Amino acid sequence: MEQTITILIYIHAFLGGIGLITGIGSIIVKKGSLLHRRLGKLFSMGMIGSSVISMPIAMMPNHENLFLLLIGLFTIYLVLIGNRALAFKIKTEADVVDKVVSGSMLSFSLLMLGIGLYSLLHNNYTGILYLFFGSFGLLLTVKDFQFYRNPRRIKNAWLISHIGKMIGALIASFTAFIIAGLSIGNLVAWTLPTILGTLYIIYWKRKVNPKTLVKPKL
Repeated sequence: MEQTITILIYIHAFLGGIGLITGIGSIIVKKGSLLHRRLGKLFSMGMIGSSVISMPIAMMPNHENLFLLLIGLFTIYLVLIGNRALAFKIKTEADVVDKVVSGSMLSFSLLMLGIGLYSLLHNNYTGILYLFFGSFGLLLTVKDFQFYRNPRRIKNAWLISHIGKMIGALIASFTAFIIAGLSIGNLVAWTLPTILGTLYIIYWKRKVNPKTLVKPKL
């Protein structure tokens, strides 16, 4: 059993490494270019593959970790919705798959919030991580359903959603590298990539959809 777990961990790390490298590459190259799209596909496959493998590992004896299991689901949600957002460049309404993926993540986010509150009430301060990521997931999924109601309400909303979700998945890759690769497991290591990544998302959101300043008539 332990040998099987070790093999799965190596595969998980390998796919996660592909996701991290191609994710960084997709940020560096020109957005929308052929190379950007190809790197994006490799990033998506690497991140989903790594996350899928992490889930059974997190449920195996001596490796049980509910938080890592939920983070794996969170990462899969980010990659799936990030890719599906591209279709809204043409389509004008969400389909069942969009709503099921976002709705599932909404449920997992509420679960994380519940676990976080329960943990803090019992003086277990790992609950802060559950609250942090649960709140982040809840915010993203609520925004998903606001977007689904009227995808054309905001200019380039589909592109903003795509950028936000894919950078979010890259944040997960960076966090995993710091925690597992560098063996740094403190609260700062868990949360700093998310904070910095969120600032980067805000930068791109403003760049993609800047506010138009209207000069007053004289």
